[in-house]
Amino acid sequence: MASTLGELRSSKCTPLKGAENGLSVTEVQALLALLPGWAPSDDGKTISKDFAFKNYYRTMGFANAIAWMANQQDHHPDISFGYSRCRVAYSTHSVGGISLNDLICAAKIDQLSLT
Repeated sequence: MASTLGELRSSKCTPLKGAENGLSVTEVQALLALLPGWAPSDDGKTISKDFAFKNYYRTMGFANAIAWMANQQDHHPDISFGYSRCRVAYSTHSVGGISLNDLICAAKIDQLSLT
């Protein structure tokens, strides 16, 4: 399992099925420490982050970049957005909670938001 931000960003998602591929609360907390702003849901089955932008054009550009990356990784988030905000949420439905794939994609999204 990845233990640094660089390892998360350079990793690729792999198909996962079954609860045994879900991360423990301790594993999720350790990896979220590498990803400021990302937080687990109250039930511990999802991670999410809110992003703010100057205008609709930048918000849509970011959402489209996420869509492209999600297709490359074959791991797709729930995205909601408005004029100057975007909320991204990840959960691996096939494992019933949070998997390494969710954290890999979160790291890649954070890298997108820096460019």
